[in-house]
Amino acid sequence: MIVPLTVAIETTNQQFTTTTRVPSKPKYNEWKQHGITIAGGNGYGNQSNQLLNPDGIYIDDNKAILIADRANHRIVEWKYNAKEGQMIAGRNKEGNSLVQLNLPADVIVDREKNAIVICDYGNERVMRWYRQSQKNPQILISNINCISVAIDKDGSVYVSDWTKSEVRRWKEGDTVGTLVAGGNGPGDSLNQFSRPIKIFVDIDYSVYISDWLNHRVMKWRKDAKEGIIVAGGNGKGHNLNQLYEPGGVIVDTLGQIYIADSSNFRVMKWREGDKNGSIVVGGYGSGEGSNQLGNPRDLSFDVEGNLYVSDFTNHRIQKYEQCTE
Repeated sequence: MIVPLTVAIETTNQQFTTTTRVPSKPKYNEWKQHGITIAGGNGYGNQSNQLLNPDGIYIDDNKAILIADRANHRIVEWKYNAKEGQMIAGRNKEGNSLVQLNLPADVIVDREKNAIVICDYGNERVMRWYRQSQKNPQILISNINCISVAIDKDGSVYVSDWTKSEVRRWKEGDTVGTLVAGGNGPGDSLNQFSRPIKIFVDIDYSVYISDWLNHRVMKWRKDAKEGIIVAGGNGKGHNLNQLYEPGGVIVDTLGQIYIADSSNFRVMKWREGDKNGSIVVGGYGSGEGSNQLGNPRDLSFDVEGNLYVSDFTNHRIQKYEQCTE
């Protein structure tokens, strides 16, 4: 039996109710090196069995995959073992009306509201769409160069701002978010970022940020004035102490940090304080092989501990099963 990689922590307040999926330690700590294409992989395009530069992904409790199908300007739901996806937000064409998206970069699920929260990058806004009705989408945050979104255990939404080099927290009803990381302009100091991309929030409200052009992952503890480097930070490169334009980041309850090391075409694992990381999957150069990736952008785990990777330039989602021996 495999220990679930995610555990649910439910919290409720008067304004916002949500369930946070917190990664825990997998029973088996290795994954098969040959991935299985479970979404896309049929060339690039906008048909129901195709993707075009998939970016952020989220695996729900039914193993359905929600995909920010970026260059198709839509969010696609690919049910477990399905041969094609279903568009649940957007219109397959860019636009700025309430029912359109423009280069969506990330998607997460508010399970209690049965809604999805979307980083609508090209429209500089964060949207909420209700999954059941797919009607009456709402603008949660406007005038923000969002590139990634996350939700903490209290239901607050965190957004990384690509151009302001900062991360802000937004409670339900806020008109101005609270700065939680960065905000000191672009740079490589410990209180700065250079193009922050994907973010992850743990149960202690620490925020992990993939600092794209600084080739590192930063950790900002709650109320901190600067972050600490927990992965990379040794210039861009392919050595085990380096990253090259890191993307998606997830942290389990033991502090193991999983990183989509995008331009190294691999997924890495680090622990805070380690000098070197280790390769989880990939690392065989850019390509379409089952053991290769082409600019992995995001990653997620299902309840059984299988690893999913959005393979941006191969227009597919790869699944890596856990080794059970």
